[in-house]
Amino acid sequence: MNTINRKPTSPGEILDEEFLQPLGLSQTELAKHISCDVKVINRIINEHSGISAPMALKLSAAFGTTPDFWLNAQKAVDIYQARNRLKTLPKIIKKAA
Repeated sequence: MNTINRKPTSPGEILDEEFLQPLGLSQTELAKHISCDVKVINRIINEHSGISAPMALKLSAAFGTTPDFWLNAQKAVDIYQARNRLKTLPKIIKKAA
């Protein structure tokens, strides 16, 4: 298993640093453009909420990416956090016959 020790970049950080800032867009402008509450965008950027499938569709339409781009970024964060919470996972051992 390939274990990543470094915390993955969150989709919120990607959204802010790779899209909003370079395009000179505010959170409010994005929220209006994709028809959602600015609090939703703010929570994503501040890592208080993750990216849902509907939000991935909205962001992909707005920025010309794919929904998978956003969901894969979220999945990487989710797996990293779960791995840190669970620490070790027991293997299933088959009983000898």
